[in-house]
Amino acid sequence: MDNTGPQVFTGNANPGLAKEIADYVGVPVGQATVTSFPNGETFVKINENIRGRDVYIVQPTAPPTNQNLMELLIMIDAARRASAMRITAVMPFYGYARQDRKDQPRVPITAKLVANLLTAAGANRILCMDLHAQQIQGFFDIPVDHLYAAPVIYRYLSTLKLDNLITVSPDVGGIKQTSAYSQLLHTGLAIVAKRRTSATSVDSQYLVGEVDGKDVLMVDDLTETAGTLTAAAKLLKEHGARRIFAAVSHALLTDMAAERLQNSAIDELITTNSTVVRQIPGFKLTVLSVANILGEAIKRINGGESVSSLFDINGKGEKV
Repeated sequence: MDNTGPQVFTGNANPGLAKEIADYVGVPVGQATVTSFPNGETFVKINENIRGRDVYIVQPTAPPTNQNLMELLIMIDAARRASAMRITAVMPFYGYARQDRKDQPRVPITAKLVANLLTAAGANRILCMDLHAQQIQGFFDIPVDHLYAAPVIYRYLSTLKLDNLITVSPDVGGIKQTSAYSQLLHTGLAIVAKRRTSATSVDSQYLVGEVDGKDVLMVDDLTETAGTLTAAAKLLKEHGARRIFAAVSHALLTDMAAERLQNSAIDELITTNSTVVRQIPGFKLTVLSVANILGEAIKRINGGESVSSLFDINGKGEKV
């Protein structure tokens, strides 16, 4: 048996993605029991020898966020106590990422707290994708490999017949990410300014840019209730947009999101399997796999190689 190769384990958050990653790496998913006691406490047992091994635990902390986070922490602790050589938490989606700053009195910085918990549990490295705020990498005192879904989304977009395309940020906060897509796709850039009226609703106020007669690509890192996307799409349609596509890295779609998307002006939502994505009847939802890019990162980390070439979008040297 090769004792230098990676071992891939998974909790209950996204076992399908973990299986795809393990297949790409060329190893089976490690045997582990991850269940709950009747009182709700999580029980973990790793059912194979990992002493001195390079262990990767695939567990996006998507809803149910607290349950999945506790599973991850307990799996890390179990691996540490089983004498794993190195433990990497593979978090395609990092829960609590939006609580990354103290923007009002007497509130926590929970993204930092989660970083502390992961480190205290015994993680030696973090592998994540499309963090809501890149400064979260600085919350860790251990190495963080931050990947992007953009190469996967770009390859899909290149198969579509997009005419006279313009890239749109559905809110001011997403300008940097949208600008990167705009440069990559060689398109113009527009911005929708919004005012958030509650945690689940927004009011899109005005549009900066010209979308009349154009295909539109809205770009965002995350959607839950789809309020920002659908409100922006309505405004774009009122300004003459032809077809409207939305590309988001993480789609945590609630019942409210499903209803909004079904009744929206969005023609297609493009996302990834960083989390388990629900299907929406009567709405075109395309889910792209990020297993290969995560699997390649695992192979390179295990082999002590650089992961920077994974930022190459289209094989032409253009980086995220």
